[in-house]
Amino acid sequence: MAANGSKTTVIAALAGNGVIAVAKVTVAIMTGSAAMLSEGYHSIADVGNQSLLLWGMGRAKEAPTTSHPFGQGKEIYFWSFMVAVMLFVGGSVLAVRHGIEAIRHPEEITTPIINFIVLGIAFVTEAAVFWIALKHFNKERGSRSVWRSVRVTKDTSTLVVLLEDSAAMLGLLLAFTGIGLSVLTGNPIWDGIGSLAIGVLLGVVAWVLAVETKALLIGEAASRSDRASMRLRILSVPQVESVGRLLTMHMGPEEILVNIDVDLVDDLSDDDVESAIDKVEAAIREVLPEANNIFVELESDRG
Repeated sequence: MAANGSKTTVIAALAGNGVIAVAKVTVAIMTGSAAMLSEGYHSIADVGNQSLLLWGMGRAKEAPTTSHPFGQGKEIYFWSFMVAVMLFVGGSVLAVRHGIEAIRHPEEITTPIINFIVLGIAFVTEAAVFWIALKHFNKERGSRSVWRSVRVTKDTSTLVVLLEDSAAMLGLLLAFTGIGLSVLTGNPIWDGIGSLAIGVLLGVVAWVLAVETKALLIGEAASRSDRASMRLRILSVPQVESVGRLLTMHMGPEEILVNIDVDLVDDLSDDDVESAIDKVEAAIREVLPEANNIFVELESDRG
């Protein structure tokens, strides 16, 4: 269900940004607005980003193979990281560069009303997509704060859309402000400043996405609370005397690998050992239903 919700969110974002990108670039060419052109770069980058996410989500569902025995769930993390790179290069760098050029060589904006109309329509569209992503995000975060959820979420596709749309709405406000000040003051330099501000905003969002996806890409453990709960639940199994090393790793948004050392009580028969291992695995899945690969290593005197 979570995966389906993420895919719906990404598809909605792709459709919305596709229409918005065409409108922004067309109006930017017609009116000569630097801020609007930067927003066009932003939307084009978003279209590419959502396309990459859909590709990554499809690859992540591939069944395990001999060469990839744990599946390819981390594909979504790789492509989410590439989204951060594209957002920086395809959005931030171009917007900053165009903003600096517009400040150095300002040009008067023609028919600004068209810019305001397109910005208004784009804001409403982005807000609708943002609402879809936010509802899915809120279901996952529960009672956690928004920032805490951003730090701990493993669903990078929803995180990407949420942050991108947040940046998109702020970027639209910056573009509106830059164009508005240019019209009110008669000084087109404000349009360039708006473009520069949009570039800085996109750079910050790209950095946050890169940091969050990098941790998952190189291998992030289950949360401390989940690991503690697993230890307590396993220790409640009668045949378990102690719990040793516990290693976990997220292999995808809904996939966790668990490797644990347990010490069983003495004088257990072979059948009792098998039963104990089954109970340990069941205890782990009670805490982490996403644990699809569990490896239990025995440390009892039986070897």
